Amino acid sequence: MLIKSGTPIPRLAPVRKAKWPVVAAGAALAIAAIFAYGRTLSVPLVFDDGSSIPDNPTIRRLGTALFPPPDATVSGRPILNLSLAINYAVSGTAVWSYHAANLAIHILAGLTLFGILRRALMPVNGRAAWGIAFSAALLWIVHPILTESVTYTIQRAESLMGLFYLLTLYCFIRGAEVERPRRRLWNGLSIAACLLGSGTKEAIVSAPLIALLYDRTFIAGSFQAAWRLRRWTYAGLAASWIVLAVLVISNHGRQGSAGFHSGVSVFSYALTQFPAIVHYLGLCFWPRTLIFDYGNGLEAHTLRVVPSVLIVTGLVAATVWGLVRRSAVGFLGAAFFAILAPTSSIIPVATETMAEQRMYLASIPVVVLVVLGIYRLLHRAAFPVAVAIASVLLWTTWHRNETYQSEESLWADTVAKLPENERARYNLGSVLERMPGRMNEAIAQLEEAVRLRPDYPKAQNNLGNALLSIGRTHEAVPHFEEALRLRPDFAEAHNNLGNALGSMGSTHDAIAHYEEALRLRPDYAEAHNGLGVALKNVPGRGNDSVAQFEEALRLNPGFYQAEFNLGTALKAMGRITEAIEHYEEASSLKPDDPTIHFYLAGALLQVPGRTDEATAQLREVLRLQPGNEPARRVLDKIEALPH
Repeated sequence: MLIKSGTPIPRLAPVRKAKWPVVAAGAALAIAAIFAYGRTLSVPLVFDDGSSIPDNPTIRRLGTALFPPPDATVSGRPILNLSLAINYAVSGTAVWSYHAANLAIHILAGLTLFGILRRALMPVNGRAAWGIAFSAALLWIVHPILTESVTYTIQRAESLMGLFYLLTLYCFIRGAEVERPRRRLWNGLSIAACLLGSGTKEAIVSAPLIALLYDRTFIAGSFQAAWRLRRWTYAGLAASWIVLAVLVISNHGRQGSAGFHSGVSVFSYALTQFPAIVHYLGLCFWPRTLIFDYGNGLEAHTLRVVPSVLIVTGLVAATVWGLVRRSAVGFLGAAFFAILAPTSSIIPVATETMAEQRMYLASIPVVVLVVLGIYRLLHRAAFPVAVAIASVLLWTTWHRNETYQSEESLWADTVAKLPENERARYNLGSVLERMPGRMNEAIAQLEEAVRLRPDYPKAQNNLGNALLSIGRTHEAVPHFEEALRLRPDFAEAHNNLGNALGSMGSTHDAIAHYEEALRLRPDYAEAHNGLGVALKNVPGRGNDSVAQFEEALRLNPGFYQAEFNLGTALKAMGRITEAIEHYEEASSLKPDDPTIHFYLAGALLQVPGRTDEATAQLREVLRLQPGNEPARRVLDKIEALPH
């Protein structure tokens, strides 16, 4: 018999089955996940990965990992940050260990789900429980709607929190099965998992309530009985709310990006969530239009949201009815809405009004209901049908992961599916900007981002930078100025405007913007370098210029432009030997730059006895740039000298 609505749930009994089938099932789930995600180990870091991994100094030592920086996905999430620090200790910023850890977390979550479902289904469904539990765990673990949570590195926030959420419930169930002293062990593990989840992501806030609801539905039979039997366990689980409150308050509501003071209308955000929830549910059944980033757009106040409101309201009503009847359907519906509540209710998340990673756990109730329906309709034929569906989902996930193989493909896919998403346009333009020969395409994307949202300071700044890089300086300046009008504390825009003004000969104005950039960000190596270039053009400021280049190199030892500029400044001051050392270092950092080799040759020619070295440098210039006439003329003069 399968669980159906209104069926009384008997007291849970310990699950005692042969271990080998369970081990085989677990191995099959792990293998399926590896097939779906095994090719993601080389997926590059994208989008918010940058601020949380390569630009996150706190993960470089385990001792600082519990104090994540502000303004990053890891902010207020010390356990998430610690997990990244462990990866950094293993592989630095090489991506393979991060993805291997993400995959391991996902496999463990799938195995934990399998254990929960077996124990929930066994009392009513008997031998069928094994097949139902395995089928549901298999469909979930390979479902493509989970790719963002597994493949996108920093969305480990969602999958790791999901693992702790599932472990909280699994250990709670085990604690209800056994007698003392093992009961205390399992209950303690449940509380520990919930506390760890609180340091991973805020969405675990509903875990204590879901444990209580599970107890009432599947074990104790009533809230009163559940509280009487396990009040101290609930008190321990509820302690996680204190941890959450401290982390959220200390992080100022995720630095103002979430909560009622995020600048987003509560009503507009809530209205957006009705079609968002319907869209998520649609993706569970037909995951063909998966989108990496939905932007931060809000639903317009129009009648087109009415169907979504009616659907969600109907689902909520059905959930309430199921809860009153104490049915499994009611529990699953409540779990779905409780998991989504922190991000898909009236609490605004300004930077992400929709996101597929929110369905990492919320998709479980949907998958379980579908599998229960399949088994109720098809009986013995249900298992092969479930495996066939899982095969299709696995192939779709494998194919979806192709999109993550490069930043360009990921953002191009997002733009193709959601062309009005200005953030996707901006990111695609920023990626193309870094690729040789793609600057015109980059400018087109950035211009479209600015057209879609003129008050987007990052897009204004990057568009200005792209125009500056191809010599359209006078067109670039207004975009930097607009970026600064929108965001006066934008250090990068001050630095870029300094670059533009310096190239136009407005040295003193350029210096003012570099100095403002450094006031805002004292550790900004690029601004120190830019200020050094500007000061080099001011009579009597040579030593100040050198000091700026040296500070840039202290902050970023691999900064080859600063090495080259320092060499040039020292050469201008007559410190030739020191200049040569810095030119050589710049050349070792950037061996394919003919300009560095040319200047190094010029410095070497000023030192007696080093003509042969200068000649070698000039020949390297001509190898890299055969049409370089200045290098050809100097080399011809050297070779014409009597030996």
